[in-house]
Amino acid sequence: MLSNIGFPGLILILIIALVVFGPSKLPEIGRAVGRGLREFKDSVRDVTSTDDKQETPTVQQAQTSKDREV
Repeated sequence: MLSNIGFPGLILILIIALVVFGPSKLPEIGRAVGRGLREFKDSVRDVTSTDDKQETPTVQQAQTSKDREV
């Protein structure tokens, strides 16, 4: 659905947002959206890094147990 929005559609959405919220509120809304996206990106990065840290010992444990069998 979002892939069908082109440049003219984006301009139309921005004009509607300007009319609805006014020019004084748009920078505040932009900052809030930016902070939200940054927090989301940081949380996703934290989750993936903790997943990587949790997977590494299990791989090492599997390799050491394989060495013990031989």
